[in-house]
Amino acid sequence: MIESLRGDAAVRRSLRQVRLVDDLDEALARVSWSVLTEPGDGVAGALIAERGAVASLGLAIGGGAVASSEVSERTLAEGRARWMVRADARSVLDAIRAAAEVGARLLLPGDDLWPRSLDDLGVHAPTVLWVRGDPALLTAPSRVAIVGARAASGYGEMLAGDFAGELAASGTVVVSGGAYGIDGAAHRAALGVSGKTVAFLAGGVDRAYPQGHQQLLRRIVETGAVVSEVPCGTAPTKWRFLSRNRLIAALGDATVVVEAGWRSGSLNTAGHAAALGRPLGAVPGPVTSASSAGCHRLLREYDARCVTTTAEIRELWGDGAPGTTVGGATDPDRSRVLDALSSRAARPVLELSRRSGLAPERIGALLGLLELDGIVTRVESGWRKRPDGERRG
Repeated sequence: MIESLRGDAAVRRSLRQVRLVDDLDEALARVSWSVLTEPGDGVAGALIAERGAVASLGLAIGGGAVASSEVSERTLAEGRARWMVRADARSVLDAIRAAAEVGARLLLPGDDLWPRSLDDLGVHAPTVLWVRGDPALLTAPSRVAIVGARAASGYGEMLAGDFAGELAASGTVVVSGGAYGIDGAAHRAALGVSGKTVAFLAGGVDRAYPQGHQQLLRRIVETGAVVSEVPCGTAPTKWRFLSRNRLIAALGDATVVVEAGWRSGSLNTAGHAAALGRPLGAVPGPVTSASSAGCHRLLREYDARCVTTTAEIRELWGDGAPGTTVGGATDPDRSRVLDALSSRAARPVLELSRRSGLAPERIGALLGLLELDGIVTRVESGWRKRPDGERRG
């Protein structure tokens, strides 16, 4: 398929409009994969990780056996069965042309502006990203995901707006999903203070969804970024919304759920954040409010922290965390390590270093002191806080 596309002058011309780097075969292979697969296809991801996008594409649609520790012959056959129905060079050309028509930029893994935090998704990481707006926002130093219910209450939208506005005004990029309710309130607040915001879509970046947010998404394109992993022309579906949520969670330094029902889709985003080891915050609401039942569930069943102010949200990823008193002196590094630890899941030193912004050597020294104090414990997979009931003296 790449051979036929490479020789097409229209393909090369359109690709030059969406790519600044001259890597024709790699770009065509990855766009082809994005056409063939649904988001997060782990079989495709494993093949690409092992053989590269070009060689794995030839294997996927050209036939042949695979010698792989990750993908069995049976799994490959099942993958081919679903990929081959989309194996059409014309669809790849249409995707590139449609992106060029709306001024979208194509990002590939390894690009300077590729958000490496998405690589934490492993074989479920996106093969490409299509971006309308400023792709540099995807690698901004400070990013926070603010999500919640579509059918939000006035309380929820007010808090989402307050949090997003204050964070964006101080330079943090607000990440959300462009939906009604909490998402929309967060995006609008960021724009309202001339801040930056990123919206991940479940469909192509050429399709504004929901329809009622066409103007909002146009404003985001002007000063922020609208992003998708699926090609232009792709319609949003329930499955793609759920899959899109993993990108929101992976891009953010932390995820905050402002308001959510018991079965809200935003709990899916929270689940991805927790699985990735990202800090997770939940905003409490009235105990009688069904709109906050999901947040209370996160506080009770997940490793979520209760957040009620912008300062507390910043503490999630170690930005502005208060110090703790040790021997009459304030030690902010100790507090940062404690904030990075979990009482539920053990975390290795390198993950604690990434979360806290402290060097691994400094982390190791502080963990030793905290262990002596009976506050933390070492297990096979890393370190965790001791629950209050387990702490010594």
